[in-house]
Amino acid sequence: MIAFIEGEIAEITPAFIVINCNGVGYMLHISLNTYSAVQNLRTVKLHTEMIVREDAHTLYGFATADERTLFRYLISVNGVGPNTARVILSSMTVDEVSQSIVGNNSAALQAVKGIGAKTAQRIVLDLKDKLEKEGVSSVENLAPANNTIRQEALSALVMLGYNKAIAQKTLNQVLKNNPGSSMSVEQLIKEALKYS
Repeated sequence: MIAFIEGEIAEITPAFIVINCNGVGYMLHISLNTYSAVQNLRTVKLHTEMIVREDAHTLYGFATADERTLFRYLISVNGVGPNTARVILSSMTVDEVSQSIVGNNSAALQAVKGIGAKTAQRIVLDLKDKLEKEGVSSVENLAPANNTIRQEALSALVMLGYNKAIAQKTLNQVLKNNPGSSMSVEQLIKEALKYS
């Protein structure tokens, strides 16, 4: 219904943001990852998801389209509501959640407050195939710095016209073949281009 909202930040907390869009204040529930991405900005554009229930119409906002997509996947799992999905996305990055699911690592999901063993296993069971079809693969022990560099390299490859799923697999392969190396974004892109 509402794909995104763009405007000035009128109010922001780690749990929600109010965006002034042409004189109307839209309140969106956000994750900590989105809060970190936008807290120092004056104006913002957030991808949105509207959840309609009998007693409420609630907007959720996301700094990236990938975070919104993963949110949609999570709430499709039986027993995982929007607030639980938001807690998961606040506790882990999009990549960490995706790789935990694809890597059958339900223990990582279980470490999130409020996620029990059965719910964690159900998330992995229900979403593993869907995420693998999108090209997400398990990458063990990626350092946080590598995650940032990997994201920048992925964005660059997509802008160069490469299929996102293929680019993700290629970057994962490059990082797997060069464990412990501290490649720059440029080096990682050059290595990935050699694989193509």
